[in-house]
Amino acid sequence: MPRVDATIKTRDGNCPTSVFTPAGKGPWPGVIFFMDGLGIRPTMWEMGQRLADGGYAVLMPDLYYRLGSYPPKVPAQVLADPKQMQELMKAVNSLDREKKIADAEAFIGFLSSRPEVKGNRFGATGYCMGGNCSLTAAGAFPERFAAIASFHGGNLATEKPDSPHLFVKNITGRVYVAGAIEDASFPEEQKNRLEKALTDARVSHVVETYTGARHGFAVPDVPVFDATAAERHWTASLKLFQETLLNQ
Repeated sequence: MPRVDATIKTRDGNCPTSVFTPAGKGPWPGVIFFMDGLGIRPTMWEMGQRLADGGYAVLMPDLYYRLGSYPPKVPAQVLADPKQMQELMKAVNSLDREKKIADAEAFIGFLSSRPEVKGNRFGATGYCMGGNCSLTAAGAFPERFAAIASFHGGNLATEKPDSPHLFVKNITGRVYVAGAIEDASFPEEQKNRLEKALTDARVSHVVETYTGARHGFAVPDVPVFDATAAERHWTASLKLFQETLLNQ
């Protein structure tokens, strides 16, 4: 199925988004797909459609809409260029917790209004920066998410007052977090801190590290893409959503 482009009105402006659905007639459970830090590009669309083909209406918003339009980034070029990396990190850091929550509220409202979406509880998944967004959204709107996934997500359990792990206590959905090795944005101490927060809150969860896989392992156009780890992540995410969303 071709993607459908739409615009979501948020607190801060108009957010371009894409909606992916499987073949056939819906409605289907809704999932918010939070992009990685490199932004919207063909690889993200391909991943969104693959998830949709599992039986979901997938919403993929451009989280950088406040910064204006931009050409699709080529990860290998960005990661090899200090100037481009500096600009990338400025974009990533432009999204604070307040903005992520305001955006999530708009995304939830959009999914709730769509005829191709069924149910009032959704899934959330994200990569890199998007993994942080996924967990942040679930912490802010715990009653609206039945399943939350994060893949090589960054800064999930820092010592800052806006760290996502500090807001997990009311989450009612299942959480799945897959980290990477030698990841400065999610080291072992953060993994342990997140695990403790979820355990203390009695949130159903799995937090694990994929052996040998590096930050970015699930995304095909990133230089450290790991085909084995990527397939493992698809298996885990589809299982999570099948067990929480398909029968609601």
